[in-house]
Amino acid sequence: MKRREFVRISGVVAAAWLSPARAQQPATPVIGFLNSGSPDGYAQLVAAFRQGLNEIGYVEGQNVAIEFRWAQAQDDRLSALATELVRRPVAVIAGLNSTAAARAAKAATTTIPIVFVIGADPVEVGLVASLNRPGGNLTGVSFLGNMLVPKRLELLRELVPTADTIAFLVNPINPNADADTKNAQAAAHAIGRTL
Repeated sequence: MKRREFVRISGVVAAAWLSPARAQQPATPVIGFLNSGSPDGYAQLVAAFRQGLNEIGYVEGQNVAIEFRWAQAQDDRLSALATELVRRPVAVIAGLNSTAAARAAKAATTTIPIVFVIGADPVEVGLVASLNRPGGNLTGVSFLGNMLVPKRLELLRELVPTADTIAFLVNPINPNADADTKNAQAAAHAIGRTL
């Protein structure tokens, strides 16, 4: 599934939380959109999100409002931004594109539904209790890209068979950094290479 398609579907999932059966909400439900990036980098995904909402009858400015909060690549701002959304109040928090954003939303509320999209194992990073029974108020999708590391290293070995040492770049403040590094080290060792 393409990322744009998933984000479109995320809009549908977020809107499902807006059903009248939920706790009392303002006359026009408000979706909180929390993202660790900036609007410029996510314009296509935001358009797909809006399209997903439109497909099930939610039109921004008519029968739903969206409150956007962008951390501008400053993860230390996420906690305050999540708290703003909770105080708003919003019916659901969606658009979470990173483990840090999902953690900030989780810390801000135990009652507002949270829909995340991350690249880590949500159980391993402490967002949900298990994949089949997440529990709590969080749900979402994880693109487990770290599971592809062994395949990528095997492909690299085939492309450059003389490479004995492989560089692995990682953002040290990324919450997935330790797990990603361990996975990469194990994968490199399995093919007889040094990371």
